[in-house]
Amino acid sequence: MSSVLEKAKRLVVKVGSSLVTDRGRGLDLVALSRWAEQVAELRRAGRQVVLVSSGAIAAGMQRLGWNRRPHALHELQAAAAVGQMGLIQAYETCFGKHQLLTSQILVTHEDLADRKRYLNARTTLRTLLDLGVIPIINENDTVAVDEIRFGDNDTLAALVTNLIEADALVILTDQAGLYDRDPRKDRGATLISEGRAGDPALEAMAGGTVSPIALGGMLTKVLAAKRAARSGAHTVIASGHEDNVLARLVRGERIGTQLVAERATLAARKQWLADHLQVRGSLVLDAGAVRALVARGKSLLPIGVFEVGGEFERGEVVSCLDESRREVARGLVNYSATETRRILRTPSGEIEVKLGYVDEPELIHRDNLVLL
Repeated sequence: MSSVLEKAKRLVVKVGSSLVTDRGRGLDLVALSRWAEQVAELRRAGRQVVLVSSGAIAAGMQRLGWNRRPHALHELQAAAAVGQMGLIQAYETCFGKHQLLTSQILVTHEDLADRKRYLNARTTLRTLLDLGVIPIINENDTVAVDEIRFGDNDTLAALVTNLIEADALVILTDQAGLYDRDPRKDRGATLISEGRAGDPALEAMAGGTVSPIALGGMLTKVLAAKRAARSGAHTVIASGHEDNVLARLVRGERIGTQLVAERATLAARKQWLADHLQVRGSLVLDAGAVRALVARGKSLLPIGVFEVGGEFERGEVVSCLDESRREVARGLVNYSATETRRILRTPSGEIEVKLGYVDEPELIHRDNLVLL
């Protein structure tokens, strides 16, 4: 069987910190030149490529003479600010040798959580691709807070994949792919050449990271593949140390682990809802309400909700949990948390009695709800 990338026309390629910075020893200009050369080959073949690159903080650490990743937020932000300059300058030089223009795009997860900014980013990226420009995307670590502490560019790459409806996501790392056991601890570990994106068994196999530079481990890559599959994109996890890896993959060669998207593609609006990383609150549903949502495709009514978590306003994204507190859906809520608490277990016809007014008969309309 050939690679899932063979027919991909639009790709998102993520390169990890250890690849970009020569395992933390500063920017690896030879490696950056190789990425530029391979992307240029893809462009000549008529493919569109977005590059999601880690390395700003690591590059800044090297420039500042720091041997270990700091923990203080202000030091991380300073390292990102210093490193971003060198990282983008290096990419610009490398791609310029192939007569390719690049663009720098710094985002946070919040940029993609806001519907208007999401659509603006989508339009900008598609325009850049149509112009033949190579967008280079990184998380805006200089101003981000939660993103620095908990974020990773694997997740960002999956979000970008969904944003532009790419055909495939390529995650390049310092490992050959996903193994059934940690190959650093077990020499008998076997490389998994193919799997289904979203398979819980693969998530169980994925381990953490031991790199002092990188944040994301194999689990974040498996979860990124699951997220990218929502827009129908296949994912390949492969070693960035493989010679000419991108060109070989798109020629159909099987390298690393390919995770196939088998779920039906979500509509763009529901895909945006599913991609929210930080919901504003939660609603706990009884079994009947869960069945109505999952099996019958119904809207969520207040009578089926018995608990509210967090504080949120009308129009914000909330999680819908079953009685075991497992998330089954998320959507745009029609009432604030305060209002929702007042109408719990209430038939829709009695909302006006409880609140003195009624905006909508549903807590979440099915058009604004996505199953997970």
